[in-house]
Amino acid sequence: MTAPEEEPPPEKPSDPPRTPRRSAAALASVLDQAASSLTNIAVLVIAARVSTAHGFATFSMVYLTFTVLLGLNMSYVGQAVVLTRGDTAATGAACRSAIAFTSLASTVVGVLLAAVGAVTGAVTGGWAGPGGAFLALGLVLPLVLVQDGLRYAFSTLRRPGLALAADTLRLACVVPALLLQPRHAAPGLLVAVWGVSAVPALLLGLRLLWPHVRGARADLRPYVRRGHLGQRFVVEFAVGNASSQLAVLGLGLFAAPLAVGALRGATTLFGPLNVLFNSVNAFGPPLFNRLGGRRATTRAAALLGVVLSAVGLAWGLVLYALPDRVGRQLLGATWESAAALLPASGAQYAVMGLGTCALVTLRVLRPRATLSVQVVFSLLSVVLMLAGYLLTGSALGAAWGLAAGSALKAVAAWTRVARLRVEGTTPTTAVPAVRAS
Repeated sequence: MTAPEEEPPPEKPSDPPRTPRRSAAALASVLDQAASSLTNIAVLVIAARVSTAHGFATFSMVYLTFTVLLGLNMSYVGQAVVLTRGDTAATGAACRSAIAFTSLASTVVGVLLAAVGAVTGAVTGGWAGPGGAFLALGLVLPLVLVQDGLRYAFSTLRRPGLALAADTLRLACVVPALLLQPRHAAPGLLVAVWGVSAVPALLLGLRLLWPHVRGARADLRPYVRRGHLGQRFVVEFAVGNASSQLAVLGLGLFAAPLAVGALRGATTLFGPLNVLFNSVNAFGPPLFNRLGGRRATTRAAALLGVVLSAVGLAWGLVLYALPDRVGRQLLGATWESAAALLPASGAQYAVMGLGTCALVTLRVLRPRATLSVQVVFSLLSVVLMLAGYLLTGSALGAAWGLAAGSALKAVAAWTRVARLRVEGTTPTTAVPAVRAS
């Protein structure tokens, strides 16, 4: 997710008018977010179509691991570097340092994953089992993480159009590469093809970045110092998103692998809503900041939350009404198990719309108030998901547990907004938000 350019309140007489160039940059940021999200949706849909139900479950566990690692890198490196301010030399050095750190860290983690996959592959089915899939992830991890990390460098440089070019090429390469794979392809093969298909976009991104960082010196020391800004963002990501993702991964590794495939399949169908929610997180704070008051901000956020909730319910109804024939064309053998979760997933996304707007409101009015909500209710969502699975013995119970957790988080966040007593609070500059889950 690329960070929006911060704008001061427009009522000041000295404010410059919004130029066509800035409008084009905002449009490029939205399109880049859409291209990145569409890539994730396409990868999961195509993998489900060419895999068996067990194969997609294995692929989903590996892809979920990548999603967690991607979020950690986004939080520790990406969200910190986009806050860099200064002249061209300062931003160029920051971007080069961010890419260098991502390269080094992803290589270390990739080697560990590959080693674990190689050791377990001999026991768990070789290339076709989880071990082979994790081995493949370890080998391609530096490629995919650095390619994604370039988006944040371009955002820092105020060049979202360059990120859009690289991410569009990424989408154009990964879709045909996966579609060319044979039916019932091994999960390890799919992971390898998905990762290698990032090379053209990676090379293009590095080429586009080079003129902006030429002559700059990479400095990795800030990333290992205590108090690095990314440490705060990692904590919030860990409790807001990674906790539930790791719980789903643990469910697959130790209890029911097919449940992971069903949950991921259902979530994939709601991918367009993720694009919408991420856009609200990116562009909501600066827009709400311009409203200039607590009541106006809260009222606008509440209205937007109702709209997002209605969109979530409508999209869930559309998916629920899909004929099985169309569903199988989308998700292959995984459709039957994913379709059973659509009512629960639709309810979850409906309340997530409300929760997302509440958290964005808190980010604007009182940024420090979000962490406690994220910690308590994200962990509660994990507990409810596991409890739902244990009580029902199925992925459906886990899905309703996640929906209940999202609903409680939304209620808690809006309750916190309602309790803000300081009238006339001036909105503060928001830090990057974490999507409600």
